[in-house]
Amino acid sequence: MQLTSLAFANNHPIPARYTCEGDGVNPELVIENVPQGTKSLTLIIDDIDAPGGSFIHWFVFGISPEIGIIAEDSIPGRQCVNSAGRKGYAGPCPPTGTHRYVFRLYALDAIISLPDGSRMSGVRMEMKGHIIEMVDLTGVYAKKVAATIP
Repeated sequence: MQLTSLAFANNHPIPARYTCEGDGVNPELVIENVPQGTKSLTLIIDDIDAPGGSFIHWFVFGISPEIGIIAEDSIPGRQCVNSAGRKGYAGPCPPTGTHRYVFRLYALDAIISLPDGSRMSGVRMEMKGHIIEMVDLTGVYAKKVAATIP
């Protein structure tokens, strides 16, 4: 399985448009070579450099394995409440320094029947034992620092 984006390459900067300093919309993602037997996909975007060790920016489950492209500024499935305390995509917004954002896609041999707005822990429990394959795409981002006037 492959996960790519036309907005940024693996381990390269995420454009500001997709962050708290821009429009804050999700970037377009391209999904290819989904394994046979996949019944649904789950996408989790995690800031692995967050002060608490992890900050989930987006958690979407119940994505059709035939989707091919997750369009910019779209909702491809049901969403969990993220670490910001709301449903939806929360663009990268590191408090300091450069952070890594891991876009992790899971192919599942099951359809998770939990409702929109479910807790992340509940969806993760439902995923256990059903992961066929997993793939990562990592982007990096650091806030722009305003120039200081002497």
